[in-house]
Amino acid sequence: MMRATGPTLIEETRMPTIADKRARFRALHDSGFFIIPNAWDAGSATRLAALGFKAIASTSAGAAWAAGKEDGELGRDAVLAHLRDLIAATDLPVNADFENGFADDAGGVAANVALAVATGVAGLSIEDWSGTHMYEAGHAAERIAAARAAIDATDPAVMLIGRSENFRVPGMPAADSIARAVAYAEAGADCLFVPFILDHGAVAELVAAVAPKPVNVVVQAFDSIPGYAALGVRRCSVGGSLAGAAWKGFDAAAAALKGCEP
Repeated sequence: MMRATGPTLIEETRMPTIADKRARFRALHDSGFFIIPNAWDAGSATRLAALGFKAIASTSAGAAWAAGKEDGELGRDAVLAHLRDLIAATDLPVNADFENGFADDAGGVAANVALAVATGVAGLSIEDWSGTHMYEAGHAAERIAAARAAIDATDPAVMLIGRSENFRVPGMPAADSIARAVAYAEAGADCLFVPFILDHGAVAELVAAVAPKPVNVVVQAFDSIPGYAALGVRRCSVGGSLAGAAWKGFDAAAAALKGCEP
C-alpha cells in the first residue's frame, strides 16, 4: 500500500485561522508596501479578495451609507456586527475602522476594543475625534494606551493603528499632527495614520518621526500611490472612495432609469 508523501487534502484546503490572519497581517507591515482597500459590505469584501488584495479594511463612511445613514451614525453594536460580516465573507485579514472606540473615556475604549478583538479582526484603528471635537493630546494618548492594554490582554498579535483626525480642525499644522502620531506610537500604536497629511514633505517627516513603525496614507487619487510608497509609507488605504464610486454609479443608473418613466 502506497503512502501519500505530500500534504493531505485536508491540509491543502485548511481554512486560515484567526491567528493565521493576524500573523499574516502583521507580517505585511514588516517591510515593503501594500494597498489595503476599504470594503463596506460582504459583497465588496468578496470582490476585493478575488482581485488578489492581501488585506482589507472597513470604512465607517461606506458602512454607514450602506445602512442608509451618514458617517458616524452607526453605533458600536452595529459596527461590531458589520465587522463580523466582513470577516465571515473573506479569508483576508480585516483592519477595522473602529472610529473613536465608541467611548470618550479610556476605560470605555478598552472595553469596546476587547469586543472588537473578539470579532476576529487582525487590526483596528482608534481616532482622536469625539464626533464634535479633538481630544486633548494627552487624553488621546491615554486612550491609545488603554486600547493597547485591552488588545494585549486578549491577543497581542492584533495591530493597533493610532489615527489622528487632523482634517477635522481647519488650519491644524502638520507638525501638531505628527507630534500626536509620535505620542500614539509611544503609547503603543503599531501603525500610525494621519488621514489627510498628503504633502510629500510632511509625509516624509511623519514616516521619519515614527520610524520604525509603519505609516498608512489614505489616497483618493490612485495615481499618487507610487509616490507615497517611494517615501517609505508602508500601506495606502482609500477610505470611502470605492464605496462612493459604487454609489455614484448607482445614482447615475437609477436616475437614468427614472428618466425612462413615461
